Amino acid sequence: MINDEIRTKEVRLVGADGEQIGIKPTREALQMAIDLNLDLVNVAPQAKPPVCRIMDYGKFRYEQQKKEKEARKNQKIVELKEVRFHANTEEHDYQTKLRNVNKFLNNGDKVKCSVRFRGREIAHANIGQRVLERVRDEVADICTVERQPKLEGRSMIMILAPKNN
Repeated sequence: MINDEIRTKEVRLVGADGEQIGIKPTREALQMAIDLNLDLVNVAPQAKPPVCRIMDYGKFRYEQQKKEKEARKNQKIVELKEVRFHANTEEHDYQTKLRNVNKFLNNGDKVKCSVRFRGREIAHANIGQRVLERVRDEVADICTVERQPKLEGRSMIMILAPKNN
């Protein structure tokens, strides 16, 4: 709440440069803010009496938005990347896919490793389990297993998350 929106009889007033002025009637505090060409801003409405500060509200809002924008810029959005294997993936293809898993984990993204079973391969789900366990063992130093290998329909899925540095 700012200026005329403040509806209490008296407020604890903090000056423009941060000094404690004391408890003043709201009208007097508002007049002091107007004289300084600034706003009276309620910074702690739950206090008894409420704490109000004399400040330039527009400038305060601008700086607050700038800080929020900076915080959003520094955020890392974790994506979920998927690498698909097959029960009979050849060694060279396996190594290529493993390099991709390493790259994604090093970039800070989660990786969903899935083994897709075609036709009657589903009868040998243990082969897919071994493929995922091999992937898990080879990247164990840079990641943690967020979800253990589990059969869902015709796919076996495991989720890996990068270790926090």
